Amino acid sequence: MSGLPDHVPRITIRLPWHGEAVYRVAMSTQYYVASTVDGFIADNDDGIDWLLDFGFDEFTAHFDAFLAGVGAIVMGSATYEYILGEGPSSWSYGSVPTWVLTTRDLPGIEGARIEIGPLPVAEAHARATAAAGDRNVWVVGGGSVAAQFADAGLLDEVLVTVVPVFLGEGKRLLPVTSGPRRARLEGSTPFPSGCIELRYALGS
Repeated sequence: MSGLPDHVPRITIRLPWHGEAVYRVAMSTQYYVASTVDGFIADNDDGIDWLLDFGFDEFTAHFDAFLAGVGAIVMGSATYEYILGEGPSSWSYGSVPTWVLTTRDLPGIEGARIEIGPLPVAEAHARATAAAGDRNVWVVGGGSVAAQFADAGLLDEVLVTVVPVFLGEGKRLLPVTSGPRRARLEGSTPFPSGCIELRYALGS
């Protein structure tokens, strides 16, 4: 199902087990992430073996449709270091302008357009939205970076694929500090493995 207004540009993909899934293609700042049922995006050591066990084949069409609408990327140091640890070939974002928010001196990736530095989220958001043009800004993570965007009122949507796993502890999905935030369900897509993607618009 899709709750997007008729005037919002979108990408629609068809899935054999579900029908249609719809993704926004307009200027929006989005947190696209996978989470356990109990609200963790990684274990205490930033590991995601619990997610990798499910593979990626059934999610490929969704991810490709989402990425087609992304014009800029923001992430924190832990997320970036995870990618570095997987090797240069794990950088799947091409030349999409990317900001890595950190006070640490981290290496770049050849061929990628990455700026690394201690930017406040408001400045990172301003730079990313200017670079994205009429496309979306993807806040990749981690949860603390996404929460800073949410606390500053700069996060428009959360697209979370809930994986049928319980961790009990780990890195939280969205540890906001600004109090309760209402969210409106815009769409959902179930997958054969038991995962389900939920697409929420954040209110004030």
